Amino acid sequence: MRTALITVAHGRHDHLRRQRDAIALLSRPADQHIVVAIDDPEIAGLVEPHTTVVSIGPGAAGLPLAAARNAGAYAARAGGAELLIFLDVDCLPAAGLVAAYAAAAGSESRDSLLCGPVAYLPPPPPDGYDLDQLDRYPFHPGRPAPAAGARKRGGDHRLFWSLSFAVTVPVWDRIGGFCERYTGYGAEDTDFAMLAQADGIDLTWVGGAAAYHQWHPTVSPPLPHLDDLIRNGRVFADRWGWWPMEGWLEVFSERGLIRWDADTSRYLRASSAAQADLAS
Repeated sequence: MRTALITVAHGRHDHLRRQRDAIALLSRPADQHIVVAIDDPEIAGLVEPHTTVVSIGPGAAGLPLAAARNAGAYAARAGGAELLIFLDVDCLPAAGLVAAYAAAAGSESRDSLLCGPVAYLPPPPPDGYDLDQLDRYPFHPGRPAPAAGARKRGGDHRLFWSLSFAVTVPVWDRIGGFCERYTGYGAEDTDFAMLAQADGIDLTWVGGAAAYHQWHPTVSPPLPHLDDLIRNGRVFADRWGWWPMEGWLEVFSERGLIRWDADTSRYLRASSAAQADLAS
């Protein structure tokens, strides 16, 4: 089975360099590595000559992550890939990631959406992460994490995350790729999982396909992405009848940044006066 490892990147050049170091240690290399560069011409100079770089524009309202993943899948298929493996730029693959996903795709799980466990790393030491010691970090407790060689099928599709996953080309075609109405932060991966669920495609959690999320600064709640969350939440609600990212929306509502409009059944930005009061 021909494999393609697909990474979407905008900035985060240090993360990409570390990811390339980890990719060099894969026990089974991917047949292709595709980097989709969103409005970032410098990325072409950061990867090896045999890496395919696909360049796309910035999008009208935030990073077009859904469109970028679709572009990566298109390029992978053009290169003959049969298994599409998506790995965020801030994730380091375990040595067995490609091999574990490929084994799952060649088994009874081939008709599933394949998900690997993810661990969140602390800030790197001055000389970077020790790639031989990443397995000492615990996996996220909110998702299944089977032992290497084991798999767990089924479960809540809302637990799907796009940090690290794999899908065969026939399953990708059934899902139809990512909905490109989403731009900026949030909801496009939950939408993708709902499309899979609607077509009867299970999740399968794949032991050994581990990824390690590199540390970077975050803001909690994600205030810089407030408009993205409202916009993408509306798209999702129109498609599925319920709002995703409920926890963040509740926090924003409690802080007076957004309000629920009963007439339209939508969250709206609060008045500028209310936001000014909050800022003061």
